[in-house]
Amino acid sequence: MKQAIHFGAGNIGRGFIGELLVQSGYEVIFVDVNDELVNTINEKKAYNIKIVGDKPKTVHIEHVRAINSNTHLDALIAAICEADIITTAIGPNILKFIAPNIAKGLTERVRKNQTPLNIIACENMVGGSTMLRNFVYETLSDDAKTEVDGLIGFPDAAVDRIVPLQHNEEALLVQVEPYSEWDVSRKTVKGEAPKIKGLTWVDDLQAYIERKLFTVNTGHASIAYLAYQKGIKDIYRAMQDKEILAFVRSVWRETGSMLIKKYGFDPKVHQQYIETTEKRFANPYLSDEVTRVARGPIRKLGAKDRLVSPAVQLIEQGGEPQALAKVIAAALRFDFDGDKEACALRDFIKAEGYGKALAHFTGLAPDSKLYRLVMAELK
Repeated sequence: MKQAIHFGAGNIGRGFIGELLVQSGYEVIFVDVNDELVNTINEKKAYNIKIVGDKPKTVHIEHVRAINSNTHLDALIAAICEADIITTAIGPNILKFIAPNIAKGLTERVRKNQTPLNIIACENMVGGSTMLRNFVYETLSDDAKTEVDGLIGFPDAAVDRIVPLQHNEEALLVQVEPYSEWDVSRKTVKGEAPKIKGLTWVDDLQAYIERKLFTVNTGHASIAYLAYQKGIKDIYRAMQDKEILAFVRSVWRETGSMLIKKYGFDPKVHQQYIETTEKRFANPYLSDEVTRVARGPIRKLGAKDRLVSPAVQLIEQGGEPQALAKVIAAALRFDFDGDKEACALRDFIKAEGYGKALAHFTGLAPDSKLYRLVMAELK
């Protein structure tokens, strides 16, 4: 049986990437630092996925085991030496922490195994695999870099499946939505591209990344930040709010206009994509906490992320991102005590004010059009 290593044994890893890898004939080795989770996977060697919606069903997943990378690094390195594919779903901020161990494994692998290997970071970000590659190369020796260059690919990916925060009595059970999308660039693949159920190899990944990021992620964040201001606790209830629903549709009109003009998407097909996204957010079986969707505002306010980037691109096309400017302002006001980034953002604003915070966290120049639009919303 082919062997896959997946970093991150949480709900997204088990309920999305792990499922597709197992269904494609791989034994999946989950890598995590949560000892209880690792032990439970090794004890049961299987788990269930509950697909919820109008036609619910349960999928049983077998051929899985786990490694704690903190306590069994040698086992991880040995697994990397034999793996047929490596994937991640751990969150963009954690990639730098797994990179040194991946580097150790790859250094050993290229000495023993000349088979090409692809490492795919399945994260909610642009260029996740490229970022992971850069972190890995920071700790590789010059000799190892040469070998890794020839054998190890880091193809970027766009992934999409809603796996909300959940508490299940059954150990390892994951509840997910029916919809999923996994697009991966074939440009940097080493060797033959692996055939994986549910994975689509594409030539122009950027179009798929931005379509997803600026529709699904931008929409999700927009709903969450507006809902937080209104004291609404979960996304499903937010979708029942007529004002929020009308607002997110205006956000989608802005991002949709930009994407259609930039990539030549068929307007009717893109509208169907928007409507599918709206139905997914309104799924009562998958409602997520507003504060969880809104978490990490500093990252989400980044120049290349889901709020600022589409607004800047729309302006460059001659458009007016009024709705996106309102979302950016709402993100700056997200001050949830349970989120470290929100607290750091709040403290910076208290010390320096909105103007400096907007420039500092978004990279926008004070004389730019988007800066002025956002500041108008903050008055």
